[in-house]
Amino acid sequence: MKDKENKRGLSGPAPSERPHPNERRNKEGIRIGLGDPTELPKRITTFSALVKHEPGVLSKVSGLFARRRFNIESLTVGPAGDINNARITIVVDENETGIIQVKKQLAKLFPVLSVKELSNTAIERELCLMKIKEGHEKEDIENMVSKYGLKMIDSSQKIITIEITGDRLEIDMMIEKFDQFEIKEIARTGIAALERGSKRTT
Repeated sequence: MKDKENKRGLSGPAPSERPHPNERRNKEGIRIGLGDPTELPKRITTFSALVKHEPGVLSKVSGLFARRRFNIESLTVGPAGDINNARITIVVDENETGIIQVKKQLAKLFPVLSVKELSNTAIERELCLMKIKEGHEKEDIENMVSKYGLKMIDSSQKIITIEITGDRLEIDMMIEKFDQFEIKEIARTGIAALERGSKRTT
């Protein structure tokens, strides 16, 4: 059968007669089949990226995540031992399709030398500073600091400042425990992570 000519004189089927993919896009703009659920299950995933230590690297990486609308839980950057390189640790909350896209898009970025999704056994640590109003509960606060092996790094002007280190869940748990007191301010660094033992991180 010969193709019909359209209004511009070009051969081919009319738009209404053309085949259309039996699929749609999710909110991330990724094609999914009609039989797939609207929202695939998400999971917290940590990526480590070795990048060139040069101006503008962090803005390029964060710009990529903003454009693609990935759900960033944490993003940290720091020297990687080599003065020419830096390590960026990124924690995302995405479904499997999004996780694959994160890795692919990071690998395409010019300053990125290598990128890897870290295993569940990777060592993850975060620093949290927490200010608590000092009141009649001071002794209770001091007892909790001692019980959980935390550090009291400042006590002045009726404010106690505590240092907490641990993984993300440990930090969340400590904040919840101290929530019985009057927490004034919290600052968290975000996750830094390395694979265990001789296993390469990137």
